[in-house]
Amino acid sequence: MLNRSQAPAIHGIEHIAFVQPQINKLKNGVDLFWRNGIFNETSKIELHFKAGSCIEQPIVASLCAGLLISGTAHKNARQIQKALDALGAYYDVSLSQDEAIVSIYALKDQLLAAYTVFHESLFAATFPTKELQDLCAERRQKFLVQQEKVSFLAQRQFQKSLFANSVYAKQIQLEDYDNVSVTDLQAFHQKNYLKGLVEVFVVGDLQGADFQELQDLLNTYQKASFDAIDFDWQNEQGAIHLEQENALQSAVRIGRPLFNKTHPDFCDFSILNTILGDYFGSRLMSNIREDKGYTYGIGSYIVEHQNYGYFVIGTEVGVQTRTATFEEIQREFDRLKNELVPQEELALVQNYMLGQLLKSADGPYAMLDLFANVQQNGLGLDFYDQLIDRIRKITPERIQELAKRYLIWEEMLIISAG
Repeated sequence: MLNRSQAPAIHGIEHIAFVQPQINKLKNGVDLFWRNGIFNETSKIELHFKAGSCIEQPIVASLCAGLLISGTAHKNARQIQKALDALGAYYDVSLSQDEAIVSIYALKDQLLAAYTVFHESLFAATFPTKELQDLCAERRQKFLVQQEKVSFLAQRQFQKSLFANSVYAKQIQLEDYDNVSVTDLQAFHQKNYLKGLVEVFVVGDLQGADFQELQDLLNTYQKASFDAIDFDWQNEQGAIHLEQENALQSAVRIGRPLFNKTHPDFCDFSILNTILGDYFGSRLMSNIREDKGYTYGIGSYIVEHQNYGYFVIGTEVGVQTRTATFEEIQREFDRLKNELVPQEELALVQNYMLGQLLKSADGPYAMLDLFANVQQNGLGLDFYDQLIDRIRKITPERIQELAKRYLIWEEMLIISAG
C-alpha cells in the first residue's frame, strides 16, 4: 500500500528523449515537418512565410497579416470565419520581424477541410477597402492609447537605438495608417505569401489520402527565394531618457547585441542570464523587488531571431527610484564579475533549468516547437542534449568569465521613459 506520509524520491534529470519529426520535401522545394503518433484526435498545421515586418514596410506587413482571410470576390470575412467555426477549427497569425506564422488547429478528421477553407481564402484574397479602413481605424486608436504608456515608449526607443541603421529599426508611425492602400497589401501578399512559403509544420495522425491532398495544396505555393537580410548593425550605447509629463512610473530597458543558438557561448550565457534575472528567484528579483521594493517584477532575457540575438533587462519602477534601480542592476553585474556564484545557488538554477526544459518537451506539440526553435538556425535536436550537458557541467568560474565578457555597463544601451 502506498505510504502517503513519505514524499517520492527525487531523481535528477539525466536525459530527455527528444523525438525527430518526419521530414517531407514538397515538389516546390519547401520542407514539411510532420509529427504523428499523437494518440488523440487533435491536429495542427503551421505555415511560415517570409513576410515579417522588416521585409518591406512594417505597416504593410502588419495589416496584411491581419487581413489574410478578410474576404474574396465571393465570400466576406464573416462567411470565411463561419466556415472555419463550422469545422471546429481555430485560426491564428503571428508576426515577427523575420516572418509571419499562420497556425490552424482542428480535429484531425477536419484539418484538411479547415486548411482548404484557409487556402482558398488566401489565394483569392482581395483585401476589401472597408476591411482595411476598419482595421486601420482600430489600430490607429490603439496606437494613440499605447503612446501614453511608458513601456511602449521605452520599447520603441530601445528597438530604434539597438538596431540603429538597420532594417530592424523600422517602426510603424501614426501617419502610416493614413497612407497605406489596398494595392500595397495586394502586392505584399502576392510576393511574400503566395511566393514566400518557407516551411510547414504538421502535428496529427492524418490519414494517408488526407496527408497527400494537403501536400498537393501546399505545392501551389512558391518557395521563398529572397536575398539574406543584412543583419550587421552599429548599435547605440549610453543612456537615453524620454520624459513623460505626470508619469508615476518609469519603464526601463537595458541591453546589448548578443547572439543566437549558433554561438558557442549561448548555452553557458543562458545559465548566467537565469541566475541574473530569468526566474522568480533570480538576483534581480531578489534585490530590486523583494529587498528594495522598487518594482512588482523585473527580468532579463535573451531574445533570438534567425540571424542575431540580444540581451535585455526590462522593468517598471517608480520615477523617484529610477536612478537607484540603475545602481542596483550595475551592482548585480559587478557581483557576478567579482564573486563566484555559490554552489548552492548554482545547483538550484541547474535543477530549475533542467526542469523547465523537461516541461517544454512535454507532448508532441511542444516537441515540434522545440524542433522548430532550433531548425531555423540550422541546428538539430541534439542542441538540447548539448544544453543539458552544459547545464550539468557549468562551473562558477565559467559564469564569472562570461559576466566579465558580456555584462559591461559601459557597453549597455540604457533606455528609460517616464
